[in-house]
Amino acid sequence: MNRVATIPLQRTMSDAIQRSQQKLAVTQLQLASGKKATDLAALGPEAVRNLSTRTLVAAQEAHGVVTTRLSTTLSFYDANISSIEEAGQALSQSIMEAVGTNQSTGLKQAIEDAFTQIRTALNASQGGLPLFAGSQTEEPFRPKNLKEALSTPLQDAFGNDDVRASARVADNLDMEYGVTARDLGSGLLQAFRTLAAAGEIGDMPTDQQRAALDQAGDELRSALSSVREINGEVGRKQAQVETLGVRAEQRTLLLKDIISRNEDADLGQVAINLAQEKATLQASYFVFGQLWRAGRPASRLLRQRGRDRGSPSIVLRLARSAARFPAPARPPSGRAAPEAERHWIPRARNSAPGWLQLPASAGGHAPDR
Repeated sequence: MNRVATIPLQRTMSDAIQRSQQKLAVTQLQLASGKKATDLAALGPEAVRNLSTRTLVAAQEAHGVVTTRLSTTLSFYDANISSIEEAGQALSQSIMEAVGTNQSTGLKQAIEDAFTQIRTALNASQGGLPLFAGSQTEEPFRPKNLKEALSTPLQDAFGNDDVRASARVADNLDMEYGVTARDLGSGLLQAFRTLAAAGEIGDMPTDQQRAALDQAGDELRSALSSVREINGEVGRKQAQVETLGVRAEQRTLLLKDIISRNEDADLGQVAINLAQEKATLQASYFVFGQLWRAGRPASRLLRQRGRDRGSPSIVLRLARSAARFPAPARPPSGRAAPEAERHWIPRARNSAPGWLQLPASAGGHAPDR
């Protein structure tokens, strides 16, 4: 006789199928998201390490942003300081030629052009704020022409303060990078005041003007030496910032790799698991369907007789055929129990026609007479 699945067995199979469906859903989610888990709790002991690593990644990324912006600011510093140096060097060359040849044709225009170029560089701004004004917001170099440069006292010619900008570029490392207009332009302003005091210089300078040109040349060379020193310091800080930026980027990649090893799923293994779990689920569906089809005749028989409607709970031994054999004229004799307590089911097809008796507690039914 064939044993047909009962409700407990069907429930067991149903639970197994649900577990397979859950595992398949998790695998599909891993394939879609590329992550091993959807939350930190599912990572287990690695959750604490990942949280700490993410904190370090955030700090390194912040340092990277700071170094990028600082590198841009230092580039502005370098461009404007280099412009001041070039203008001062060109003016110094013109003065030396005028003194050497005793011909000052075009020198007046060269002085005015150099003053304008240096003033523009000292008042340069970034994002609407002056570069060389410290914490002030107004233009740090106040004289607008040579006459104002001569009439304005040195202490009033610059509007900057001594506050210097700084930035946190690495753990426990602050870099001070601010440059003020007074640091750059005080020596240059003194040279322009000397040139302005020499008066109108014609095509041929007088002896007094030649002496003033010599003095202005010396002051320019001294001022340019200070400007070059400041520019060299800016260049050194640029190189340091670039190194720190590369280092922060490398650390960020290393930390993200640690996070990836703990969180990211191996897509190749996920694809293999997906195929296996899909095959397992399909096999479970097939077996469950076979068991359900095998138990369907018994369920139909119980529903027809009105006993235990919709909830068969025993193991029924019945044939795998829809055809019924005719019952004998009467059930077997010699039974001591009353007929109300005798319950019967048909024999299987491969056995002799007749009836099999089940206990009354099993929920069977009496044959039709």
